[in-house]
Amino acid sequence: MPKSKRLLDLMMTVNRKRKFTVRELAEEFQVSSRTILRDLQELGELGVPLYSEVGPHGGYQVLKERILPPIAFTEEEAVAIFFASHALRHYKYLPFKEESLSALHKFYNYMPGDVRDRIDEMKHRIDFLTPERQAEFPYLSLLLEASTGQQVLLIDYESKGRRGERWIQPVGIYANSGLWYCPAYCFLSEGFRVFRCDRMYSAGYGESGPEALDLREVHLDNMAEFSRPARKETASPIRLLVELGSGGVQACEAEVWSRQMLHIRPDGTGWLEGEVPESDLSFFARLVIGLCSEATVQEPPELKAEVKRMLADMLAKYDEQGSGSGA
Repeated sequence: MPKSKRLLDLMMTVNRKRKFTVRELAEEFQVSSRTILRDLQELGELGVPLYSEVGPHGGYQVLKERILPPIAFTEEEAVAIFFASHALRHYKYLPFKEESLSALHKFYNYMPGDVRDRIDEMKHRIDFLTPERQAEFPYLSLLLEASTGQQVLLIDYESKGRRGERWIQPVGIYANSGLWYCPAYCFLSEGFRVFRCDRMYSAGYGESGPEALDLREVHLDNMAEFSRPARKETASPIRLLVELGSGGVQACEAEVWSRQMLHIRPDGTGWLEGEVPESDLSFFARLVIGLCSEATVQEPPELKAEVKRMLADMLAKYDEQGSGSGA
C-alpha cells in the first residue's frame, strides 16, 4: 500500500476509534510497529490531536476536537458548499457563528486560484436575503445543546406582556424571517410550545428542575404528531376555516406554522383549516386583515367578530385624526 494512501486510511481509522494501541494498528495495516509509530508522528505534525498514555493499559487517544480526514469535492460541489455557508452571514446570531466563519475561511483559502476567482465573480450575483432584526439571541447554542442532550432548562421568558420563569425541554431551534424560535415541551403548561428566542431574558440548567422526558423520537419535522392540548387551553379547540386567494396562499406558504393547516388547489387558490385554541384568534384576525381581499373567514363566528372589532378600532383611530385636523 502506498504511504500516502496508508496515511489517509490511518487518519480515518484513528478518527473513528476512541482508543487504540500501536500493535492494533500494525496488525490492521499489516506493517511493523515502528512504521505505525512514524506514521502517527506524521499525523501529529499534520495537526491530528493525538494523546498518548503510558502503562500496561495505555495507548493512544484522539482528543475531543478531532480533525476530520480530507474529502475530495468536485468544483461544483465546492462552490455549492461555499455559498451554502456564505448565505448564513446575514444572521448576526448563529449557534456556531465563529466556527462557520472559520470553516468558510479555510475552505476558501485552500481552493485552487481559478475556483476562488469564480466564487469572487459570483459573490455579487447571488444572495440569500434575511430581514435584519434588532433582536438578540444569546442562548442559541445552549438551546441546541439541550435539545440534542435531552436536558431541561430554566428560562426567564416574556409572552403577551407577562414575564416569568418556566422549565422547558427544547426539541430544536429554527430560523424564520430573521427570527429564531425554539419548539419545546413546557412543564408549566404541560404541552409543546414554540418560544421566541429573543424573548428569553436568561436560560440555564437549574439545580432542582423536573426530570427530563424521553423526547428522542420528537424533532422539528414531526413535533405536531406528539403535540397535545395544554392543560391551560380550552378543552374544545375552535375550528378555523379561511378561504384564500392565490396571493393569500403565497403569503401563508412563507409561514412555518401553516404547514399543517394550508391546503392548495391546482389553480393556486386554497384554504386554511384546522383546530386552534381560542387564545390564537387575535393572531389569525391580524393575519386576515393583513391579507386584505386575499382572505375570507368562513369559520368560526368568533374570528369574524374579532376581525370586525380590529377594523372598527382602526377606523376609529383615523376618524379621530380627521376630527382633530379639522378643528
